[in-house]
Amino acid sequence: MSPRPAPVPLLIACALGIEQFALRRRERGAPGGPVTVLRTGMGPAAAERSVTRMLADPDLDRAAVLATGFCAGLAPGMHPGDLVVAEETRDPRGSVPCVGTELLVKELGRAAPGRTVHTGPLTGSDHVVRGHERSDLLATGAIAVDMESAATLLSAVRVGERPVAAVRVVVDAPEHELVRIGTVRGGISAFRVLRSVLPAFHEWHRSLLLPRR
Repeated sequence: MSPRPAPVPLLIACALGIEQFALRRRERGAPGGPVTVLRTGMGPAAAERSVTRMLADPDLDRAAVLATGFCAGLAPGMHPGDLVVAEETRDPRGSVPCVGTELLVKELGRAAPGRTVHTGPLTGSDHVVRGHERSDLLATGAIAVDMESAATLLSAVRVGERPVAAVRVVVDAPEHELVRIGTVRGGISAFRVLRSVLPAFHEWHRSLLLPRR
């Protein structure tokens, strides 16, 4: 009998305290190995610093990394509470391909039934995107934007080879910008969705221990 693979730690990175709170409500009982939820702070520089520092810990040097939290949708028809599974993250410094996107889409469908799951490139920005910037980014092929995912994943793979992924919940979309009436309702919807999807992250994490064919 071959020995069981050693547990792979999972580092879940988010920017905001409210995102961390949503994820920590159901952090216990992960089936794939130790799970750490890291609040990086806002912006790519903060994400890069925090993730690099955490992965310097010998207990996390092999950790899989999943970036999550809220994002702005770029495509018409997106709504607060929709989910985005990145096929890759990108910013001016480069792109990082994501692992296990099909599994994440399937598991998110189970964890958040009735929610639309979008897949495609997730782009990074160093500021909140408004107006024409949204359409300019959409023209590049990106379907959503946030300030931390690209920096998180790029920092993670620079420290060492590892599985990475990014899943975001839409809180801001072309027809539902944050400055408009209904922002609070959209934010509550996105929070509830983020709180519900941690089991999907655990299944992605668990799948990393399965034999590769």
